[in-house]
Amino acid sequence: MNPTSAPDPVLWSPAADWRDRTLLGELSRRLGLPGYDELLALSHEQPERYWAAVIEHLGFRWREPYADFLRLPQGDPAFPRWFEGGRLNLLDTVLAHAEGDGAGRTALITEDEAGRVATLTYAGLRHRVLAFAAGLRGIGVGPGDRVGLMMAMGAPAVVTLLATAALGAIAVPLFTGFGADAAAARLSLAGARVLVAGRGSQRRGRTLDQGPVLRQLRRTVPGLQWVVHGDTQGLPAHAWDSLAATPPMEHPVTVEPSTPFLLVFTSGTTGRPKGTVHTHAGFPLKILHDSAYHFDLRAGDRWLWPSDMGWIVGPITTLGALGRGATLVCYDGAPDHPGPGRLAAMIERHQVTHFGASPTLVRGLAAAGGAVEGAALDSLRLLMVAGEVIDPEHFEWFFRQFGRGRLPVINYSGGTEASGALLASVAARPIRAGGFNSVSPGVRVYAADDRGGRVMGAPGELVVAAPFVGMTQGFWDDPDRYLETYWRERPGLWSHGDLLLEQDGQFHILGRSDDTLKIAGKRVGPAELEALALQWPPVREAAAVSVPDRLKGEQLVMCVATGGQATPDLGAALIERIEQALGKPFRPAAVHVVEELPRTRNGKVMRRLIRNVLRGLPAGDLSALDNPGALDRLLAIAQASP
Repeated sequence: MNPTSAPDPVLWSPAADWRDRTLLGELSRRLGLPGYDELLALSHEQPERYWAAVIEHLGFRWREPYADFLRLPQGDPAFPRWFEGGRLNLLDTVLAHAEGDGAGRTALITEDEAGRVATLTYAGLRHRVLAFAAGLRGIGVGPGDRVGLMMAMGAPAVVTLLATAALGAIAVPLFTGFGADAAAARLSLAGARVLVAGRGSQRRGRTLDQGPVLRQLRRTVPGLQWVVHGDTQGLPAHAWDSLAATPPMEHPVTVEPSTPFLLVFTSGTTGRPKGTVHTHAGFPLKILHDSAYHFDLRAGDRWLWPSDMGWIVGPITTLGALGRGATLVCYDGAPDHPGPGRLAAMIERHQVTHFGASPTLVRGLAAAGGAVEGAALDSLRLLMVAGEVIDPEHFEWFFRQFGRGRLPVINYSGGTEASGALLASVAARPIRAGGFNSVSPGVRVYAADDRGGRVMGAPGELVVAAPFVGMTQGFWDDPDRYLETYWRERPGLWSHGDLLLEQDGQFHILGRSDDTLKIAGKRVGPAELEALALQWPPVREAAAVSVPDRLKGEQLVMCVATGGQATPDLGAALIERIEQALGKPFRPAAVHVVEELPRTRNGKVMRRLIRNVLRGLPAGDLSALDNPGALDRLLAIAQASP
């Protein structure tokens, strides 16, 4: 969004009776508040009262009630202690619907690329979780042990994640597309004792065999115990099905609120991966909160958000859907196979009410065409988009095509370190394309200058002004790196690493702050430039980076991917369009047109990698890179540049 432009038009407006029709309205009435503005203010000014109301409204379960909502040891906001004195296990809440009338409700629907469908009730899921937990306990897994999880999204992965929590152990999800080196680094840093793995999955009709990676891991991470779902092909492994047939344990173990249950690694372009730690109280409570108040998810709804358990979206969707008593629809396969209408057909077939997608998926479906052709999408109530910045054009495409121009699209942004949302739209305010209409209740977010002061109408660093429920409890075995990453740049404030624009009641993430461009002394976020490039139908991906310039200090370079389409005049057209939109100082020095841009395995374009290659610098950590071949063209461009 150009800070000098008029606000984008409203795409969707809430019904006048939203307070009677939504869970957010129910919470407002419980607290005796007339509207959303008052609710948001209370969540910041009286967080203890706010979260007590949330806990009661959503039925979050304690075995022993907490005595203190929040303690800050030595006044340090970086390491808060939440809900001290309480005792619980997150499964008490996540599987609460396995009791009574909900026991026969469908908890999981799984579909693979070949079209095979299976279902599991809440009662069946609880039985399988406690049985597999007993099986893990039988091979020595206990409280605090780290359990690697490298499985395609489906019932075995969901059962494994929850069974680990039942034991008080810590799940370490790994992306199924990782090579052996990336997986080994994370397992070693976590000190994992057990790896639960699948044998592979289907992609575009081909079997992706995980066996070679597992056999290499056996050599590089000695001492692991193995549990494999499917043919072990000679690995000295326990069979997943055998452990799952163990007589179930009676109850999940009791733990303290600060007990870790999830260790999710993130990686940048340099340095070793960072292990973010999430707990039995903060993470599930924040996810239930967001599922209820941002997504209005209810018992009996059906939720489809294609992901991999190795990324944070996998645990979020698992705990969010099940904790709300909804049906989690899992898909293991390519989202556009055998054609771009695959997901729309699944929505119709399984009567999905809530559909989530990454911006990369939205752009890919828009470019392919025919994504919703012939599909009846009447079951949908709400759409969700998260994972990276989405440009207004593709946001509106999602709204028009999947939402038929009638459903709210909830833009949602938090991160692995934040668990749930920092910023996310709500269905109590008008929604515009590409932005966020609110901070998440309970999280005090604003755009800050270098000293931490609030800035309006100009880009600033996204900061959080106080500890928030759901925030990571630090980096595994590396507290100093955690402090350096988030807390030392602006003491007392969490600096998230995103460039944020707050204007006219809307929030816009403009990209990572370390990707911020400073051209002719002016700062601009890459997303603003990339949105202009993505207006051209041939452009599927875009990255705006800067390279050194003798006169300006930095000059703008655009890299755009067209999927191989011939576009002889595209570069010149983009240069003129960007100059017209943003002014002569932001006229790109060059536009490089390539077939594809380097991206992570969850679809994010790796701007810093592109920038480093074009500057002739070392590429850095490539463990998260999905398409290494995309580097070849960029390297050739860099070598040909003067």
